Amino acid sequence: MIRLRDITPKGYWPRIALIAFLPIVAMMVGMTWYFFDGHMRSVNERLADAVARDTALFAMAHDRDPSSTRLTLDLFNDTQGEHLDIAEACPQPDDRATLQRRLPSVLAALDTQLDRPFEISLQGPRDDILLCLPSNDDTLVFTIPRKRAVIINGHIYIVWVLGFGILMLATAFGFLRNQVRSILQLTEAAKAFGRGQDAPDYRPSGATEVRDAARAVIEMRRKLTAFADQRTAMLAGVSHDLRTPLTRLKLQLAMMEDDPDIRAARQDISHMAAMLDEYLAFARGEETEQAGEVCLDELVREVVGRFDQEVEFGPMAEVIITGRRMALTRAISNIVSNAVHYGGRVRVELVDGPRAADLLVDDDGPGIPADEREMAFKPFQRLEDGRTQNLPGSGLGLALARDTARAHGGDVRLETSPSGGLRARFRLPH
Repeated sequence: MIRLRDITPKGYWPRIALIAFLPIVAMMVGMTWYFFDGHMRSVNERLADAVARDTALFAMAHDRDPSSTRLTLDLFNDTQGEHLDIAEACPQPDDRATLQRRLPSVLAALDTQLDRPFEISLQGPRDDILLCLPSNDDTLVFTIPRKRAVIINGHIYIVWVLGFGILMLATAFGFLRNQVRSILQLTEAAKAFGRGQDAPDYRPSGATEVRDAARAVIEMRRKLTAFADQRTAMLAGVSHDLRTPLTRLKLQLAMMEDDPDIRAARQDISHMAAMLDEYLAFARGEETEQAGEVCLDELVREVVGRFDQEVEFGPMAEVIITGRRMALTRAISNIVSNAVHYGGRVRVELVDGPRAADLLVDDDGPGIPADEREMAFKPFQRLEDGRTQNLPGSGLGLALARDTARAHGGDVRLETSPSGGLRARFRLPH
């Protein structure tokens, strides 16, 4: 079943344009059709009837009293604005089909009004009508101005309709352009807010409803920013408070004699400090860093070079994006670190698309079942499978990576790798 929404434009601007322009175009077409098919045809029929009636009347008077023809000729020429003469022969008539196409109303009126044969030809630069009527022993020749038999300035109406139509369309386009511009500006501002960027030059504009929506978006961003600041401040304070006793413990353990228990305690303290760093990074989201131009392929090579395990490089497209370098470094490092920890063979590939670039990180590890992959992105979530057993970590690596990707307008997805393990697709828009 075909639905209207399946064949109509999907965008706001095309829909508004269709709603505004379609009635104007339909009105122009309807008015033009009415003028030519109704009004113009009716006027042409009346003009043709008048010409045929006058012609028939003069021919009848000439048949009854040929001696008064000259006086009648002068009177007719003076009063009717036509030229009437008597000739022995008529010029070559035009083809009947051509006349039927160009003077249908005139031929129909003459066929109805005249009781004798006639011939018509078009003469002169203005195609004046030359009408020949046989009468007794001579031929009456009427030279009728074309404008007296048919409307010759109908094109002026078309010019006026087109002119007013274009004016109306231009007015509607200008009005709609301003309305759509305010929505597009709101969209760009919302996208910037979603990427963690400011839009200092944005001001609500347009219709009242658009202004209300813009104010709601700005207020939502303000509240989210305040909430994030409170979260960062709280966790920063917690981290600072916990670092002090951890530092004392590290100092005390460093002064003790070295034995297996002391070494295990030192590792636990180091692990706790690393977890505190990850918690704080997750809460902060690298929001204080300013966005700038980042060469993504160079950044990937730099991050991968920090790992001791050899990582295989696939095709690496040259991609430049606008983003926060430190946040991207942490996100890519987390993704590659997961692959290195859980797989023996790791392959990294950077693919450039029309709107976004995809960083593909493949490993040949145990992978994650499809129905559990979204759970892997939950903070502090560690899956109970062979991929996470007896391995250090806080469960924040993928959560941080997705948080960073979405802050840049992208996302992170987990898929099945061609190597048999897991593929992490880190997508970032240009």
